[in-house]
Amino acid sequence: MSDILDMSHELATDLHEVGAIDAITMRKMDLLCLPAKRSFSASEILRIRQKTRMSQTVFAMFLNVGSSTIAQWEKGHRKPSGPSLRLLDVIDRKGVEALVA
Repeated sequence: MSDILDMSHELATDLHEVGAIDAITMRKMDLLCLPAKRSFSASEILRIRQKTRMSQTVFAMFLNVGSSTIAQWEKGHRKPSGPSLRLLDVIDRKGVEALVA
């Protein structure tokens, strides 16, 4: 299903760029195509960070949080929320390269 949404969003973006879709319709499409909100266990956060081959400090910089926050997430003492949760999802699905491109 994700591939279909990705293709649909890409098509809608192209149509919006040429004026065939208005801004309101494009905003609705953007909302429709957002991935579902995920939650991550401590082991999943550790796995994601290890996949990036980053230290807790460098990984924290990418997520704009403190390195102690990463440590607390990886120990299960705290859970990520808001923008950090979305960024973890993006990094897990598309790699850290998606944040620097």
